[in-house]
Amino acid sequence: MPAPPSPGRLTVITGPSGVGKGTLVARLLQRHPWLWLSVSATTRTPRAGEIDGQHYFFLTRPDFEQRVSTGGFLEWAAFAGHLYGTPRGPVEEHLAQGRPVLLEIELEGARQVRLTFPAAFQLLIKPPSFEELERRIRGRGTDGEEAIQKRLARARVELEAEAEFDAVLVNGDLEAAVAELERLVGLDAGMTPLP
Repeated sequence: MPAPPSPGRLTVITGPSGVGKGTLVARLLQRHPWLWLSVSATTRTPRAGEIDGQHYFFLTRPDFEQRVSTGGFLEWAAFAGHLYGTPRGPVEEHLAQGRPVLLEIELEGARQVRLTFPAAFQLLIKPPSFEELERRIRGRGTDGEEAIQKRLARARVELEAEAEFDAVLVNGDLEAAVAELERLVGLDAGMTPLP
């Protein structure tokens, strides 16, 4: 009888808006499609094209609140009148199968996960400089000046929390950052995809 798989590792990835978390995670998933990116739950209604269980788990507010009361989330928060959170069950199921799990969340969520899942590896993505971060945020062309200033103020708070993390990754050169992310996630340590 084959031995059960060794448990996977949960990696929490945090960083300010505009630092390139999504790009790095997308590149990592392209190279290692057997990694699992956690899917969040929300009480907001699905947007056109969104699929339950793929983009989000869409829950009613009473269902979400009931899960909060029974410890069903690794982290959760209210935002813009809706609740968002990381369901504990799917994360634990994938880890038990030996599959590494990625969780891309904000600073407050990372702090909650530190309490609810202390074994998680916590990684902060930071820009090569604050000026470069501002350039990236402005370069998106999606925010007005007030929103940009809010993002920059929030980024300062997030970057000041650097000492709370297990590791820090500077996202300057994309290919170098992806290679370092692979190393930090443990993908250079002989990890192989599940059969």
